[in-house]
Parts: sequence; structure tokens; C-alpha cells
Amino acid sequence: MVSALFPTYARADLAFERGEGAWLTASDGERYLDFGAGVAVNSLGHGHPHLVGTLSAAAAKPWHVSNLFQIPEAERLARRLVQATFADLVFFTNSGAEAVECAIKTARKFHAVEGRPERYRLITFEGAFHGRTLATIAAGGNPKYLDGFGPPTDGFDQAPYGDLEAVRALVGPQTAGVLLEPIQGEGGVRAAPPRFLAGLRELCDELGLLLIVDEVQTGIGRTGRFLAVEHSGVTPDIAALAKGIGGGFPLGACLATAEAGKGMTVGAHGSTYGGNPLATAVGNAVLDVVLEPGFIERVAGLGVLFRQKLAELEDRHSAIIESVRGEGLMFGLKTRVPNVEFAAAAREAKLLIIPASDNVVRLLPPLIIGESELAEAARRLDAACVKLESAGAAR
Repeated sequence: MVSALFPTYARADLAFERGEGAWLTASDGERYLDFGAGVAVNSLGHGHPHLVGTLSAAAAKPWHVSNLFQIPEAERLARRLVQATFADLVFFTNSGAEAVECAIKTARKFHAVEGRPERYRLITFEGAFHGRTLATIAAGGNPKYLDGFGPPTDGFDQAPYGDLEAVRALVGPQTAGVLLEPIQGEGGVRAAPPRFLAGLRELCDELGLLLIVDEVQTGIGRTGRFLAVEHSGVTPDIAALAKGIGGGFPLGACLATAEAGKGMTVGAHGSTYGGNPLATAVGNAVLDVVLEPGFIERVAGLGVLFRQKLAELEDRHSAIIESVRGEGLMFGLKTRVPNVEFAAAAREAKLLIIPASDNVVRLLPPLIIGESELAEAARRLDAACVKLESAGAAR
């Protein structure tokens, strides 16, 4: 049957009927260990009882009332995000791209109300991914995503990731701030150098710029901290969140300090669905689990354990795996074979992983993963490597 969907995805010939924890059951009955988690979205895995119960209860109440009225669940979720982070203010969206768009607008509006409307440009970085809207593909700067969509949206200047002097050289009278991912996800699980974020913070303070972090993939405990930027000890002015915040329900958020967000007054921004009762009820349920004492520390500990297993795989299969990258439960394997071939071999071993740029495959298990499942994932990765080695010998 010919699909009626836009053919914008190269979808695997695989569909799932059931899910439980870190496992998915396909329509043919085969079980797969899910180390993609919907691209870091299913932070609490599949069928989590607290999320299912919360969504069921919320479905019996008004699903949507619009932001013309008070939404108690949204107020509660915003307060909890503020308490857990650097922020004072929150705006809810439906996706990561919208959260980044809100962050961009917040930065521009800040300078406008400060009497500097000419400051609208953001310095972004090579290898970045910030979404698929016209503004966010321009911010990311990837020619593959820009091709065919006309002149790129103005307002973005790119520097090499990790090059502080290049950032300084790009700052001009129109610069509003710096936008980056603490760990580039789509860009190949590339972490910012240790002093880079601190240097950016110092530079922004020196020159009156705003520091914006895209934590769409790295936030909500994924790297062993609530926000990945916390590893550097740096406090941003604005952050974009999504993916794991809804545990599978579409939800995003733009967080800002009171100072950075002071331009976002009545009428400055809006979203029809953003922060509706269903979405924010689920978001609160996710935080009920993620903010439990010890939960994020457990993620960090499991990350150390899994890194050891991946390092052993790298040693054993150096012809296939070039290097291991990542933090917490966000890992990348840079492969010496095409990453799509590696992902296909893993899928044959009934393990789901995700290709990224720089010939990397991402390992993004649910944060509720257990030690035995990490060991099982390592065993299946080992099987994939063996298969690829055998195929190489056969060639």
C-alpha cells in the first residue's frame, strides 16, 4: 500500500503494538530492546504506570481550554521547573523547535526593551541541531536541512564548536547572545570542552550578551544532571527543553531568568496548545519520578557502568567502533563502518539505536533502565559488531 504520509522519513519496515519499560513488541511478536527511546523522548520508558494513570485521569477532565484562562497544572509544572533550575519564568510549547524559537524571541526582545533593537543576531555552532522550523534550521546551519527552502532566515553567525576565540571574533554591534547545545545530539554526541561553557559565560557577562542553552535532548536528567549545563557549573540566561519532559506526550518549555525574560509581556508571544491541561499533567507526572531523591544520581551511576561496557566493546571490536562519547545515559559510538549499517545490524540483534552525524550511532535508553538491560544491550551490540566483522571478512 502506498503511504499517504509525506515521504520525508526513511522509515524502517517495523511497527510496534505494545511497550513495557525499555521493551517494544513489534506487530510480528518480536521483542526489541529500545535504546532510542523515541530519540530521547520516552524518558520513563513505555507504559509507565504513573504516566498512564495520570493521563487517564487528565483525559476525564477538560483537555484544552486555551491560555486565555488559568491552567493549574501548567502553573504547578512551571513552579517545579523554576525550583529545579536557574530559571524564574517558563513558557510552554509543543515541541523542541518551538521552545528554541521562543528562546530566540526572548533574547531579541530582551535587547529591544533595553533600547538595543539592533541586537538580534545569535552566534551558533557548526554541527548544531535546533529543530526544523525556518529559524531553527538557519540556527543549525546544516546545508542538508537548508537546501530548497530559500534564503536562510537572517540572524545567525556560526563558529566552530568549542572555539572560544572564534566566538569572540564574531561578536559585533548586532550580537544578542550565544546559542548552543551543551552536548550536540544530532551532531554526533559531541560534548563542549570543559572550559568552553565557562568561557562563554564570562564572554557574555563581559559584553552584555545572553547565554542560551538548547537542552531539548540533554535535559530532564538525561546526562546525570537535571540540565546538562550543570556539569560545567555555568548558569545560563535562557534554556529550551522538550523531549524527555513529556515522557512521550508532546511538550516543550522555554525557561528564562526574570531579567532575560522581562520583554516577554502580554501579547509578546503565544501558543494555542502550549501548556494545555493534558500536556502539563503528564509533565508533572514525569517530574514526580525524575525529581524523586536519588533518581538522577542513579542515572549518573548507570552511565558510568554503561561507559565501562561500551569501552570493553571498543577494545574488543576496534575495527568497528572508533570511540565512545557521552554522559549519563546519552552515549554515542563513532563507528568505522557506515552508521546506518551499524544501526541495521543492531536492529537485527533486536536492539534499537539511532544514527547521528559524524558517523555516530546514539544510545538513548529510558532513564528507568536496569543494570541487566544495560548488560543485554552490550551483548546485542557485541553481536552486531561480530556480524559486521564477518561481513567485512566476506567482502
